Amino acid sequence: MATILKNVVIIGASGTVGKLVLEAFVDAPQFNVTLLSRSSSDATFPAGFTVRKSDYSEADLVAAFKGQDAVVSVVGLAGFGDQKKFIDAAVSAGVKRFIPSEFSSNTLSPAVLELLPVFGQKKEVLEYLKTKEASGLTWTAIWTAMLFDWGLGSGFLGYDLAAKTATIWDGGNSVFTLTNADQLGRSVSAVLERPAQTANKNLYVASAETSQKEILSALEEATASKWTVTNTTTDKEVSEATEKLSKGDFSGAFTLVRATSFANTPNLRANYVRDEELANDLLGLKLESVKDTVARAVKASS
Repeated sequence: MATILKNVVIIGASGTVGKLVLEAFVDAPQFNVTLLSRSSSDATFPAGFTVRKSDYSEADLVAAFKGQDAVVSVVGLAGFGDQKKFIDAAVSAGVKRFIPSEFSSNTLSPAVLELLPVFGQKKEVLEYLKTKEASGLTWTAIWTAMLFDWGLGSGFLGYDLAAKTATIWDGGNSVFTLTNADQLGRSVSAVLERPAQTANKNLYVASAETSQKEILSALEEATASKWTVTNTTTDKEVSEATEKLSKGDFSGAFTLVRATSFANTPNLRANYVRDEELANDLLGLKLESVKDTVARAVKASS
């Protein structure tokens, strides 16, 4: 296999995760990056990238993938089901590597899939990719768990930096891993730079091994303030989230994503340092300081 997968198509680059992945390629002249965008989309992208509009038909996808070494899918929930179509087109076009849209909770954990059945679509895509290995298409799945610095800044992790409030599950002692935004992007570029070592592999990456309690302590130190804490439980959060989803309120899904790391549910395999084989060394990535990440997020919010 080539020393580097140079010609890369990214699908879903206008989404939350897609924008973070794209950052890794802004100053990466070793790659030629094409961004695939629906013909109907009015999304805009940074200068320096080729944008290819597509109707996502089979013929047009094959044409878009011709001459490409790798396809990186960072589609969101609505696009999970489209990935089999992307894979078929990649095979027809002679693409060497497909990176599916994982970048989140551990979909190889049955406990995670029980909390978030919609992630079963991701697992189906992984199984489908394995059936294409004989055709010459290789694959790499990358799991990051939740995003650390982005999750602090956006409030997704349950910490409000402006109000100095936090919602803590079950005492906040469960230990899990999180990944910072730039490390998410670097994990993708690192895979493309190491095609032989990363072919047909499940890779788990992390920036920090921590707990809600440790993050709260670091936030109180960084802000020199005592934070207001709302204590909650896994049972309460999961029950309320499930009810919301049953009524079509998709905010419940976000709570269930948090549950895949914060919950006291057994066998979530949310600590990629302890529960899985961490791929940081293979990809040239390092674990980072919880306090440094928190201090950076606090500074960015002020």
